Amino acid sequence: MRHALRFLAVLVLLSPALGATAQEKPFDAGLPALAQGKKYKILFITQSKGFKHGSVNRKDPAGLAPSEVSVTEISKESGLFDVECTQDASALTPEKLKELDAVMFYTTGALPISPENFTAFEEWLKSGKAMIGTHSATDTFGGFRPYFSLINGTFDGHPWGSGETVPMTNHEPGHVTAKMLGEEFSFKDEIYQYKNYDPKAVRVIYSINMAKSKTKAPYHVPVSWVRESGKGRLFYTNLGHNESTWAMPLFKQHLLTGIRWVLKLEEGPAEPNPEVQYLEQAKAFAQVAGADKADALLAKVQAASKDVAWMASLYEKIDAHRRKKAPTKDEIIAEIEKK
Repeated sequence: MRHALRFLAVLVLLSPALGATAQEKPFDAGLPALAQGKKYKILFITQSKGFKHGSVNRKDPAGLAPSEVSVTEISKESGLFDVECTQDASALTPEKLKELDAVMFYTTGALPISPENFTAFEEWLKSGKAMIGTHSATDTFGGFRPYFSLINGTFDGHPWGSGETVPMTNHEPGHVTAKMLGEEFSFKDEIYQYKNYDPKAVRVIYSINMAKSKTKAPYHVPVSWVRESGKGRLFYTNLGHNESTWAMPLFKQHLLTGIRWVLKLEEGPAEPNPEVQYLEQAKAFAQVAGADKADALLAKVQAASKDVAWMASLYEKIDAHRRKKAPTKDEIIAEIEKK
């Protein structure tokens, strides 16, 4: 084996100042990069057909954007893969897919990928290949159902701006993609909320801790998730708006393990965990919308958490209320109180 065995440096930081501290920890590529001598090929698409993030902005047209620099560094330091960076998504053709093991998106808007080529991409993924999405990969092809159904979400605002340090709960502290994060952690970054999101389709890894967040919302906001598509795998993290995030060793470690997971070099569950999400939705509503009744409402939803059908129904009602449809806040509170 070309690379000597090294152990993964595990960084557990629980304070809100995580971002600053994490930058002091050198990036460690971790476990041996190559599997039986194979070097993988990743296409990293950073085209913007909508809002253009600083992290994908090539200040020098002949150079790379901050996110591209970071992924290129990860590829070199891990030895795991070669990365080709492009800002022209039309490069994603059936012929190109034959060369690739994974495709990574940091994109916005309606990319120049024909429906036929996207179908070829879906079939390629289901055959056992890999997809990675970062930040605005969920602000891509907003009206194109095959894409948003695959990645499982469409941008619906970002109440948590780029200057806010957002506390998060790690629902899968033992999962290979997140065990370096600890059970609770924080990132200073912009966080999306979503529409076209199905809690039954994905396994959420971590989400906003609404009880501790400065900006609060009475609903669950997932931040990272995984799923399988046929024999293929998808890893998504909403982190990555800020250029500084891409320079953080902790984020690079998180991204590398996500890449290793989608390439099936690491194991970790992908089965959807809707029950976790139903409970988080109910908890956020109780904590934020319940005001002086919050503790009593929380106790009710905790006690009812094993009634999956009721929790799923409550999730949908809270989601409808979020979209300014029936039922009202008071009607939802009354239903919880009766449980």
